[in-house]
Amino acid sequence: MALIADRLSRIKPSATMAVTQKAQEMRAAGHNVIGLGAGEPDFDTPDNIKDAAKAALDAGKTKYAPVGGIPGLREAIARKFKRENGLDYDAANITVANGGKQIIYDAMVATLNEGDEVLIPTPYWVSYPDMTLLAGGEPRFVEGGEETGFKITPEALDAAITPKTKWLILNSPNNPTGSAYTREELAALGAVLERHPHVWIMTDDMYEHLVYDGFEFTTIAQVTPSLYDRTLTMNGVSKAYAMTGWRVGYAAGPAALIKAMNKVRSQSTSGAGTISQEASIEALDGPQEFLGERAAVFRQRRDLVVDRLNMCVGLTCRRPEGAFYVFASCAGTIGKTTPAGTTIESDLDFAAYLLDEAQVAVVPGTAFGLSPYFRVSYATSTEALEEACDRIEAACAKLAK
Repeated sequence: MALIADRLSRIKPSATMAVTQKAQEMRAAGHNVIGLGAGEPDFDTPDNIKDAAKAALDAGKTKYAPVGGIPGLREAIARKFKRENGLDYDAANITVANGGKQIIYDAMVATLNEGDEVLIPTPYWVSYPDMTLLAGGEPRFVEGGEETGFKITPEALDAAITPKTKWLILNSPNNPTGSAYTREELAALGAVLERHPHVWIMTDDMYEHLVYDGFEFTTIAQVTPSLYDRTLTMNGVSKAYAMTGWRVGYAAGPAALIKAMNKVRSQSTSGAGTISQEASIEALDGPQEFLGERAAVFRQRRDLVVDRLNMCVGLTCRRPEGAFYVFASCAGTIGKTTPAGTTIESDLDFAAYLLDEAQVAVVPGTAFGLSPYFRVSYATSTEALEEACDRIEAACAKLAK
């Protein structure tokens, strides 16, 4: 009898984590690798948030937390949704988990029956399809190509919905592309979803505060109130507040769904860490001015990377609306030959070439469901980005036709 469950054969490890691990291993071996694979801000957690965690420790708040989150944090989340999104939620409609990824996974496990379909726009965050498969569902992809700004159209969404569709996942601003849906674009998608009342909507708003050039962030339950009762609005403190290691994600939605998600969590991890939750109250209720200051730095880095990549032979790069990623095309390098005599046949080959030749780690677009592209995370220092772009430009110049 085999030890490993058959369902694990349907999924693959996270490509972004694999790239990050490979870069770390090369650094440990003495190579000067610049890692542009991880989606993790290089900023530190603000001091007021760390001070709140220290105060919680000193106050002895070190016991188990309720499965769905401590009351103080759920109340802070309710205030956040009202203040920033115009959405009204009670504590019974809010849950807190060990990061945004667990929110999504718990929702999938709590709702998917065998054969239920989850619509996932491409390009997608690498974990959506595999979490769907682990929960017994079937991922179905709706392509949002570069010609539509890496966003799906109402026509494509309508054509993809079947009687088996249970969920649509919307991630805006998007990982890996940085693209974000306007209010008008969300309203158009909402009009399609109004005609299909069996489809639930999961919004991944993790990059809400990382938008640029005056872009206005909105979320679909806010734009199309008729969808409020079948929308799970997910967010977290990881990206905007530079709290990736604190592991706190949260969501709001119908009470029955939240209760079911809490039931799943009660038999898996239990509640998120108490100290992290106490710190998250301060994150949401405390000073918010630094969010704009850090977003301005990210915008400068975005412009640097986009401008430099567009100077590289064989590369083109769209300027995205948000997040801290760009999704660049390497179509112009396909068919070219490396100095070692290897032909670049795919974005996988191109990413491998950059790692070997330039010692720059990026994630190939194949991992996100669209080729031939690659993702660059600019959530690192400006100096490192400048050096990485120098190396990428030099590597591209060495490719022979």
